[in-house]
Amino acid sequence: MNENLIAIALLLIYFSPVFYQLIIVIKENKKGNKIPLKKFFKFVKYSFLILIPLFIGLIVLNNNNYLNYESPLTFDKYDEITFKNFRGLEFFKKSLYGNERFAYVVTSIESEVNDNSVIVQSLFYPSRSFVYKKNTNSKELLNHEKYHIKITELFARKAKKNISNLSTFDKDVIKKIIEDAKTKERIFQKEYDYNTFHSYVLSEQKRYEKIVDSSLTLLSKYKKPKIIINDNN
Repeated sequence: MNENLIAIALLLIYFSPVFYQLIIVIKENKKGNKIPLKKFFKFVKYSFLILIPLFIGLIVLNNNNYLNYESPLTFDKYDEITFKNFRGLEFFKKSLYGNERFAYVVTSIESEVNDNSVIVQSLFYPSRSFVYKKNTNSKELLNHEKYHIKITELFARKAKKNISNLSTFDKDVIKKIIEDAKTKERIFQKEYDYNTFHSYVLSEQKRYEKIVDSSLTLLSKYKKPKIIINDNN
């Protein structure tokens, strides 16, 4: 059943007592009795007071599953990641082009600028990442999603390379380098999904794997999160 229809049905069931009270109000109002109208507004008020926190709770859990929470993972945990780590929730499960065989992964480039050093690292968020079917055994799908993690790591390393080439410590320049890396990473991620059609175009998937793997190897000296900038360089 369409998830929109399900949502509408649940709301109708929830507000069915309100509709019942409305019918009473209309009947009593015709008789000149205004008291049920006051009760009706009070009933509506409390109905929304209950619904709003529930709705906010659903949004929060849909964004980050605190009921089955796992802390963000750094790239050194890459080989350990499986679909069991995809703990995110989707209360109204969607499909991708009519296919239930899909997942999505949430990553980010995080940074911390100190007095003479910078920490830049890529993170994978298990409790925000989602797989439609937890029991899926598709190695191809898992591989595709994990390359999103590699792509984030790639651009984190590119940022660290550019920062390490600075001759002086300039926070504004460093922040601009990091923001530029984040922007380019998002563009690359979208191109990766589009050109591979979310892993279905095998030739493109393999092409991206080679590009990402070779680039990561070339930037292997920037594995460590911390970069110390020496103003005497």
